[in-house]
Amino acid sequence: MITIFGGAIGAFVVNNQPKVIKATLKAIPMALKGSKYTKARYLELLALMYDILQKARKEGLMAIESDVENPHDSAIFKKYPNVGHDHHVVEFMTDYLRMMVSGNLNAHEIESLMDSEIDTHHAEAHAPVAALARLAGALPAFGIVAAVLGVVNTMGSVGQPPAVLGGMIGSALVGTFLGILLAYGVMEHLGGLVEQKMEDAGKEIVCIKTTLLASMQGYNPTTAIEFGRKVLFSTERPTFIELENHVKGKK
Repeated sequence: MITIFGGAIGAFVVNNQPKVIKATLKAIPMALKGSKYTKARYLELLALMYDILQKARKEGLMAIESDVENPHDSAIFKKYPNVGHDHHVVEFMTDYLRMMVSGNLNAHEIESLMDSEIDTHHAEAHAPVAALARLAGALPAFGIVAAVLGVVNTMGSVGQPPAVLGGMIGSALVGTFLGILLAYGVMEHLGGLVEQKMEDAGKEIVCIKTTLLASMQGYNPTTAIEFGRKVLFSTERPTFIELENHVKGKK
């Protein structure tokens, strides 16, 4: 146990930068919890964007400048607390709304910039996944090291009765067993779960991107949020009627 876990922890620390270690330790508890990316959250997100785009359409883009500059004081963002209190969502949304207000970039330029930011987010989010995958690949080797250490220990007791030697060899083989079990039975699956949670987080950003670009291309807010709805995973995607009723405030 000391050989396998000690070697695994040491390798994990040596093999990763501090920011990756911190992100991995933060990602594991989140992966073991239920997903926050539910249909209710996406309904709230799309309704938030609808309200902002509707205000910009009726009163002009300059009307949303105060909402963009101070989202925490904005009545629109306060109306949707689950999404409005998410730092990453608010920052991504307000950054590009600010560009829309300034009017200095066209839709193609903003789309290219969005893609670059999403690629960066994707790379950062998958760093813990890669770290866990590398650790899973190393655990069988540490198990073999523990087994060889046990065999070496057994060789020093060759004068003992067969029953004693059998127990010592069995203990040595547990090292190989434990290393393989932790690698392919625990760590690899944990990395896969973290990856799935990261994909869910990335899909929310893509939804915002698609909605804002549709608005920049001249579509009305109702159609723009329909563009955003279509990119969501089918398991969490609200229906057209559900979204329409939610936006209109119907039960």
